[in-house]
Amino acid sequence: MMDRSGQVIYVGKAKALKNRVSSYFRESGLSPKTLVMVSKVSDFDVIIVRSELEALITENQLIKLHKPKYNILLKDDKGYPFIRVDLREPYPVFEIAAKTVQDGARYLGPYGGRQTVKKAVDSVSRALKLPLCSKRFPADIGKGRPCLNRDMGLCRGWCTGSPGAEEYMKAAKQAILIFEGRTAELCAELQDMMERAAGELRFELAAELRDRLRAVKALGEKQLAVSGAMADTDAVGFYRGAAKSCFVALHYIGGKLLDKDFELLESPMEDDGEAVSELVRQYYLSRGLCPKYILLPVDIEDAESLEVMFCEAFGSRVHIASPKRGDKRLLVETANLNAKEETERATDREERISGILAWIKNSAALQALPSRIEAYDISNLGGEDAVGSMTVFADTKPLKRDYRRFRIKTAEGGDDYAAMREVLKRRLDDYFEGEEGFKTLPDLFLIDGGSAHAGAVREIVEGFGLSVPVLGMVKDDRHRTRALALPDGGEIGLEANPAVFAFIGRVQEETHRFAVEYQRKLREKKLSSRLDGIKGVGEARRNALLRHFKTVKAVEAASYEELAAVVPKNTARAVYDYFHAPPARKSEAASE
Repeated sequence: MMDRSGQVIYVGKAKALKNRVSSYFRESGLSPKTLVMVSKVSDFDVIIVRSELEALITENQLIKLHKPKYNILLKDDKGYPFIRVDLREPYPVFEIAAKTVQDGARYLGPYGGRQTVKKAVDSVSRALKLPLCSKRFPADIGKGRPCLNRDMGLCRGWCTGSPGAEEYMKAAKQAILIFEGRTAELCAELQDMMERAAGELRFELAAELRDRLRAVKALGEKQLAVSGAMADTDAVGFYRGAAKSCFVALHYIGGKLLDKDFELLESPMEDDGEAVSELVRQYYLSRGLCPKYILLPVDIEDAESLEVMFCEAFGSRVHIASPKRGDKRLLVETANLNAKEETERATDREERISGILAWIKNSAALQALPSRIEAYDISNLGGEDAVGSMTVFADTKPLKRDYRRFRIKTAEGGDDYAAMREVLKRRLDDYFEGEEGFKTLPDLFLIDGGSAHAGAVREIVEGFGLSVPVLGMVKDDRHRTRALALPDGGEIGLEANPAVFAFIGRVQEETHRFAVEYQRKLREKKLSSRLDGIKGVGEARRNALLRHFKTVKAVEAASYEELAAVVPKNTARAVYDYFHAPPARKSEAASE
């Protein structure tokens, strides 16, 4: 279906196409969303194919190509990271990868999120005593002294060269078994190795294997199962609310619940069977993998075609069913219950968000709901290294991809008003020049400060011929946001509305954090140049010191022994003497 401009606004398939299309033009029983879509339809285009499977594939391709406004569209920017490991290397490293590449390496997953995967990699590395540092082997073997991880029993000291590459490879392959959910297989292998070592009177090795076995068992499948990457069965749930609906996938392995994934969306026009079919198709194709069994809450007409499509996409047989009774039906009902809970929670959350924005709109006499808010703050240290921060909130949620930061160029140190005017002028210059990241204007500017700050910014905004409202954020004596300041003077107290009070406080804290973080980063960069003046410290060793100690201050406080564990002994001595020698000798250490 196309609108007057020829834009595709809906794609659908049917065995009896006339009946399907006619159903959208009935006089009664249509949802408001369907009525709006029908009012925009200007023309149709029809493609005839030879089978249900071909229809399914064609529909999927057209939806991906056109992204029609009235089709169900799952978010395609969620991202499912993988764990990459190249077993061709003598010391393979487990890395997080955004997608698979045909590079000969092995990719495990996908998993649900980068932070969770990172924790999983760290947990497995600790259990098997793989390296937790940033060293790369064999290049870094024998360079510097072993770090504290070995002394604390968290690492086997691979940087010493003993144990060697053969033992490392065994540990890496054992880690892969864990990531694949084959912990029982690994535990049996470790148990056998431990008993053989004890039988050969190699008690030290047996004790080490015993500890490793305990650590692997302690990990548990629940801790490492991320977004069902190990699942053999998924139970799908679907709940249709008045405005929102929810799609849920519960991931199981061996009958044990591992994880839950869900997606909230506008209630679709299609009936539940068509909606579930569309959602299942998009969900699994976007993840790049599929369990052996998918249990659905309703019957779908194209179940067999979906099975064939998934089999061709993932290279293994997939069974799709809608159980009516028994244990499998209970799994589906649990998924449906989760979908209902998430829908109702989202509805409550949206009502709360609408209430916050409506209160700000009415209290500040704004012309529209401030759905998109930009907040600004200035940070400096003694008038030096002044920076500005811009944070963005969409429907009260931080939109971090739109955050921006500014290094103050023209405003003199300590003049916050001039600095704030400079930041807003540069931001609006970029808007009119169409710079990426600045193309969208907010519904409201929030400025850290009182009426004077808000007034200074309003002058800049009006100077560009814009009418975006500006409010200041005022703190009390305990540095808590207490009011919104009007550019013409006067304040709007927040204590009477706890939800607004909490939201504005969160905005101000986040904007301040972002400014201070950038200011600290610039200051640290300036300080790090102090290391460059020390004999024997080039870029690589400076970075190694900062990577290990985090800050120059920590490098300065480190002992000679701690420094020598990171850089060669002569360099460690030079660094230590530079920070601890008398002034006369310090200048000599830098110039030698």
